[in-house]
Amino acid sequence: MNDKTGEILYTPPDNEATIRLLLTNLEIFINKDDEIDPLIKLAIIHYQFESIHPFYDGNGRTGRIINVLYLVLQDLLNEPILYLSRYIIKHKADYYRLLREVTTDENWYQWILFMLKAIEETSFQTLKMCKDISSLISKVTTEVKSKLPKIYSKELIEAIFKNVYTKTVHLVDAKIASRNIAAKYLKNLESIGILKSIKEGREIIYINIPLFNLLKEN
Repeated sequence: MNDKTGEILYTPPDNEATIRLLLTNLEIFINKDDEIDPLIKLAIIHYQFESIHPFYDGNGRTGRIINVLYLVLQDLLNEPILYLSRYIIKHKADYYRLLREVTTDENWYQWILFMLKAIEETSFQTLKMCKDISSLISKVTTEVKSKLPKIYSKELIEAIFKNVYTKTVHLVDAKIASRNIAAKYLKNLESIGILKSIKEGREIIYINIPLFNLLKEN
């Protein structure tokens, strides 16, 4: 629906039998061994999924997850780290216009070009972010070795960069230290400004501040 005029732009299928039939067709297409370039096929898959629209909410997010999982399936990514959400949201008007033009005018060419551009730009941004994270890990490693040499270990650094936040149990599960010692490690890292503790209910979580700021900027 057009947010301003209320005009209905597209009505997706709304009965279970039709949706199941269309999703089966899409599943077969995704897994079919053919000669279509995987990136072009990704654009086609994304259009088909969004047009079927099987969910009341979260359809866009689900479609974008399918994109990245398809690239992994095709061995174009080792890990599912290429998320097109930022590009699509930034070019939201063009995204919806081109989706509609495929439906109304079969304008596949412009739609596929849009998705290829999204993949290209997102790839460069993701590569840059990975390099920035790698540099940050090296910087934090040097700082911990200098300021907290007694607690430094490669495994500890890896643990606090595994996610934006860390909990005592994460260090225990990684067999880095017992619960009491792990808690002291995290407090020591907080004392030099690498982590910041936040209480969530009865639990204390530690935010990796440098990593959080880097991801926020990207």
